[in-house]
Amino acid sequence: QVQLVESGGGLVQAGGSLRLSCAASGRTFSRYNMGWFRQAPGKEREFVAAIRWSGGSTYYADSVKGRFTISRDVAKNMVHLQMNSLTPEDTAVYYCAVGVSWMVMTPTGYDSWGQGTQVTVSS
Repeated sequence: QVQLVESGGGLVQAGGSLRLSCAASGRTFSRYNMGWFRQAPGKEREFVAAIRWSGGSTYYADSVKGRFTISRDVAKNMVHLQMNSLTPEDTAVYYCAVGVSWMVMTPTGYDSWGQGTQVTVSS
């Protein structure tokens, strides 16, 4: 049973930074990809970033490219999302997810999800 537990969310002013973490357990992740999604009130869940567990290749949504960085710590089975230059538009619940399909930017490409962590950016 895969378990994903997010942490690191909070309230930050516009222009600030936050680092989200996702602790993963219950599976050998070497053949999987880890993703971050977010969902704002009244909006659909949207892709943010993903990383290939083996090799560390990454890709990002255009809206966060250059501001967010996804990374993984293989030894600790953790994935991080460093978020810089935050804007109020980044306010959402952020979810960690694991899946097998690479370069898939929809939630259907991921089969296990964490409970989410709230990120609020004030103007």
